[in-house]
Amino acid sequence: MKLIRHLAPSGPAYAALLPDGLAQPLDGDPFSPSGLQPAGLPVTPGPRLAPVLPPNIFGIGLNYRRHAEEMGRPLPQFPLVFIKTTNALSDPGAPIVLPRSNNASHEVDYEGELAVVIGRTAKNVPREHALDYVLGYTVANDISARDWQFKWGGGQFCQGKGFDTFCPLGPVLVTADEIPEPGRLALRSIVNGETRQESNTSDLIFDIPALIAFLSASRTLRPGTVLLTGTPSGVGAGLTPPRFLQPGDTVSIEIEGIGTLFNPVVAETL
Repeated sequence: MKLIRHLAPSGPAYAALLPDGLAQPLDGDPFSPSGLQPAGLPVTPGPRLAPVLPPNIFGIGLNYRRHAEEMGRPLPQFPLVFIKTTNALSDPGAPIVLPRSNNASHEVDYEGELAVVIGRTAKNVPREHALDYVLGYTVANDISARDWQFKWGGGQFCQGKGFDTFCPLGPVLVTADEIPEPGRLALRSIVNGETRQESNTSDLIFDIPALIAFLSASRTLRPGTVLLTGTPSGVGAGLTPPRFLQPGDTVSIEIEGIGTLFNPVVAETL
């Protein structure tokens, strides 16, 4: 099933996207035991919203072999975990806003990623059962201010990863039953019509079961938690010379079997 959150006349609502472009309204909670149930006739969906409102967003750095190489970093021994604050969550089609206030950044980068949504409470999950805890998958853009990430952040990533609009998600959440092999999905990032990233989740250093097992060890992953699995090579910081996002740019992230996440880029207005 392809789940969406959209702005219905009554407010934000879940629906199932149908092949003809209409949406089947759904009542309920995707994270409850009873789940979502059809409610009424198909409708034309309203503006798309991020498919979940996560309690936490975990990111994984340097999790594609070729990306680690382009950044001049050794392959990590353990997953490199960071937190993206929930204020960074943004909708499909919403602008990516480049910071221009006291914390201005002029090195904002795109990072196309497969995002995993945890469907039920997970703690100390063994690898062999990890995928049983996945509700589904969506597309993410782990926007990163490289200057704050690497130069001014004191060695941690939270500042460079956590500005408003720095985590677009969508446009749909594809339930896990439709993606039985998330470790074999093609991924592309396109900036202004130019393909910058082109890879496959088979290049992940730590695959999705390994990440869920690692993150849930002595830590409770609440339903709705989003896990960003890492980005492949081709980021702006890895190009020669580096090419960072500018006002007027457009970014599209495509993942096989899920869809395309599109966002324009604007400068913050003060």
